[in-house]
Amino acid sequence: MDYLLFTVPLEAAGQRLDRFLSLHVPEHSRAALKKAVEAGQCTIDTSPVSNGATKLKAGQKISLLPPAGMSSLKAEEGELAIVYHDAHLAVVNKAAGLTVHPCPSCPEGTLVHRLLAHFPELAQQEGLRPGIVHRLDKDTSGLLVVALSEVARLRLSEAFAGREVRKEYLALVQGLPPQEGEIEEPIGRDPHSKVKMTVLPENRGGKAARTAWRVLWHSPDARCTLVAVRIFTGRTHQIRVHMAHLGHPLWGDSLYGGTKQACAQRQMLHAWRIRFAHPMTAQPLEFCCPPPPDMPAAALALAEGLRRVIITGNIGCGKSTLTSHLAALGLPTFSADAEVKRLYEKKAAAWEFLRLRFGTRFMTEEDEINRPALAEAMQHSSDIRHEVESYVHTLVRDALELFWQQAAAAGAHSAVAEVPLYYEASWNKAASAPAVEPFVVVVCCPLALRHARLAATRGWSADYAAQIEAWQWPEERKAKQANYCLANDSDTAALAMQAQKLYNHLITLRQKDSSELAARLAALWTPL
Repeated sequence: MDYLLFTVPLEAAGQRLDRFLSLHVPEHSRAALKKAVEAGQCTIDTSPVSNGATKLKAGQKISLLPPAGMSSLKAEEGELAIVYHDAHLAVVNKAAGLTVHPCPSCPEGTLVHRLLAHFPELAQQEGLRPGIVHRLDKDTSGLLVVALSEVARLRLSEAFAGREVRKEYLALVQGLPPQEGEIEEPIGRDPHSKVKMTVLPENRGGKAARTAWRVLWHSPDARCTLVAVRIFTGRTHQIRVHMAHLGHPLWGDSLYGGTKQACAQRQMLHAWRIRFAHPMTAQPLEFCCPPPPDMPAAALALAEGLRRVIITGNIGCGKSTLTSHLAALGLPTFSADAEVKRLYEKKAAAWEFLRLRFGTRFMTEEDEINRPALAEAMQHSSDIRHEVESYVHTLVRDALELFWQQAAAAGAHSAVAEVPLYYEASWNKAASAPAVEPFVVVVCCPLALRHARLAATRGWSADYAAQIEAWQWPEERKAKQANYCLANDSDTAALAMQAQKLYNHLITLRQKDSSELAARLAALWTPL
């Protein structure tokens, strides 16, 4: 197919498109050229145009497939999922990645070419879109109605234009929108991008658009939501634009702010249900089909997410050793104590805070933090202790949240954070706690054994150990609130075996959760 290319000169600015074409393609009538434009055979600056009355601007680039090309469409073999057909119409389940009809950027290999191979009668219709009465984006899958006769095409086109066709889609969106709602915001071409649409006031070219949605399911952490979306109008990219405008772009839709991941390489949108009257008999017809495998697979992958594992327990119980064993098994790990140590380094955030707040009171001659002096002050003054802990804990929590995000982005199934004061600092009840509660492991160890270890490794006296112990919850209280209690009353080898047992338990939990989630999702794909 040979496209004609034109650049609008200055003297043609303001001229109608069909008149401009009739002057530059005199071998065809103005009516034939207008029909070619309406058939989708023309673009201006790579954007499709279907109105011959469009006013031109100087410098615009026009691409036209002339009327002679209307009969040059050739049937192409290819997979085509036919849901229903009779003498007048067909309903097909379009695959994602398949362009509906020819255009300058995709003159071959479209759905129309495959339709011609299955329904040769379509060749009797004119234009590059024989039988096409509505469209789906290239990367949107789902149900599409095709008219197999000219009479059916005209009647179906009228039904779509008159909003007599009920269309419902499934979409995987980011975040958790309200349970249900509607949005009526006009949509028009984005003035800053030729390939995008946007919410645009009608006085600037936007056209009325109405979309309604309802939530069918969401992941436990509210990261991913499956919504059923009904459109009452048929604007280009309508669902993608409206959901992005609401702050919930489709997964995989990078054009409108959605995130692409290995599990979501296209916009997660599927034309699920369609209901209309038969163009010849007026009989009500309704069709429904589940999405292709990539959509439930994406929902499952996004919902599984990362299991956040907190390791806690009283001082000297072996938290750090357990954490190191889990790191050796391949799990990402984080240490709150190590982060505090980093924050207390010279010129770091906690150092800056203490220097500003207390001057040189807790500084050595080398202008470093005097940890023993600070610890003693915190023991004797609850005000100092609460002020310092409040500041430092906030910084540690920020660092921990970043750690969780990085572990999730790396695809880890579980990540471990050693947080000695998890309960004492009320992190389990914080307002910013994650939507999914972490899996908390308490390491239990007899008091006498813990004090013996502290004396051997840190030189602590029994009195000093008891003083530090008084800051923390009793071990029994922590154990009652934990998801998992791990006994560390033997040697390092025994603790390594306990770490392996905990790791296996985490894998089992994930497998169980995945099976249950897959079953729930499978039920959702079943037509309602």
